[in-house]
Amino acid sequence: MRLDAGVFNVSSCGNEVLVRSGFLKYNRIDKMTRRYHTAAGLSVALLLAACGSASQQSDLTVATPPPQNVIFFLGDGMGMTTMTAARIYAVGEDGELTMDTLPETAFVKTFSNDAQVTDSAPSMSAYMTGVKMNNEVLSMSSDTRAIDPIADANGNKLANNCGGSNGNPVPTLVELAKAKGWSAGVVTTTRITHATPAATYTHICHRDLENDIATAMVPGGAGYNTALGTSGLDVVLGGGKQFFTPFKDGGKRADGRDLIAEMKAKNYTVASNATEFNAVDASKTERLFGLFTSSHMSYDLDRDPAKEPSLADMTTKAMDVLSKNSKGYFLMVEGGRIDHALHETTAKKALQDTLAFDNAIKAAIDKAKISDPTLKNTLIVVTADHDHTLVLNGYAKRTGKTSAGNAGVLGLVKNYVTGATEKDLDGAPYSIIGFGNGENRTQASRASMASLDDTTTSANTYHQEATIRVAAGSETHGGTDVFLGAIGKGADTFLGTIDNTKVFGLVKNAAGL
Repeated sequence: MRLDAGVFNVSSCGNEVLVRSGFLKYNRIDKMTRRYHTAAGLSVALLLAACGSASQQSDLTVATPPPQNVIFFLGDGMGMTTMTAARIYAVGEDGELTMDTLPETAFVKTFSNDAQVTDSAPSMSAYMTGVKMNNEVLSMSSDTRAIDPIADANGNKLANNCGGSNGNPVPTLVELAKAKGWSAGVVTTTRITHATPAATYTHICHRDLENDIATAMVPGGAGYNTALGTSGLDVVLGGGKQFFTPFKDGGKRADGRDLIAEMKAKNYTVASNATEFNAVDASKTERLFGLFTSSHMSYDLDRDPAKEPSLADMTTKAMDVLSKNSKGYFLMVEGGRIDHALHETTAKKALQDTLAFDNAIKAAIDKAKISDPTLKNTLIVVTADHDHTLVLNGYAKRTGKTSAGNAGVLGLVKNYVTGATEKDLDGAPYSIIGFGNGENRTQASRASMASLDDTTTSANTYHQEATIRVAAGSETHGGTDVFLGAIGKGADTFLGTIDNTKVFGLVKNAAGL
């Protein structure tokens, strides 16, 4: 038997042999001088033979190393002002979200290879690969150009025209985990082929090539990413059915492939709604594939629990399936619709989705501690890929959390001494939350906004005002550093202000990948 790193206790002939972390210690071994040897070149059988015959050998115990697990949480677009607003929205100024309680924290720089303000593709790819790349590019070398996709007559982006010599794939943390025999999963509230989840399992020159991205996860199929091994991703949960089904079935696949059927043929348990998802017995499930919507999943404010599971439920179910691997697992969880609500400048949707994301973090920590109480073998990282232009205006009095009778941070700025509604130079009130750019900008004097009130600004679909007017849904990302929090194994290595590419190495080293 070869002695690898770990702990082995051997009792025989009244002697004790302890092998720990690659070194051998033994006492009273007959005819042997007391000393230390490197264990790698020795065998238990030879040591026991020194004690006597095989009949004297007994009680050989080999301790199996515990599984090593990584859960990487990504709040898409969750800048620090969004986090602050979400905290006030949910629990008031002096409350705490789960994210606020993580013991180790850092600031992360998010610029991409070619832009001061990144999009999600190169930012998430930097976390997953440690490589800076150009905007729109997914997990490719820095020299990869983001070539716009070819579209058909209906506007569907179908063809991969990245070019044969346009950059090279770079390994992702998911691929490294699979190569080590771990399980791996991807959970998101966006399309599973969207930029953030795609960065974990595919390599392509442009994030919009979602038909091609979908094929990367189907084991053995055309376009499959063989770096995921023969088994592929073990858990996939999110939205985006349209890129897995052919035109005839209402999808966007011109090649006629039904990738959902192909996944079933590869022994994935498939769920298409919350009822089917809730019925999945994780203890009997080796692979889980759930697509719950044609495009992105619903905002948490609009989610029908009978049709779509929550992010927390998807996260814990994924953990249940993945944890059956005795070696460990890597799980990526994205709160993706935070970003979409911020692009819309609908702050209430963004804050509610941030709260749903935080609930998933709490659920994951609680579940992980059941089998690993001190998280000595589990690393949980929480961060964002980029900021947005959301700001908190004025010298507002404390509002406390948002409730049916209190607009909270979604309301108007009130004077912190008198409680009176503050006014701008046009004599009009203004909301606490605003945006640097967005669709709702008054074109002339704001005097016409004199009747603005808390009921209006706290509505689910209210678009907060912006300084610079842009097209509907086109509010931009921001370039500010983002928060990172960590707990568990190796969490203490995350500190200071770090580049997003450095996060890859810190996770890799902590996990031993």
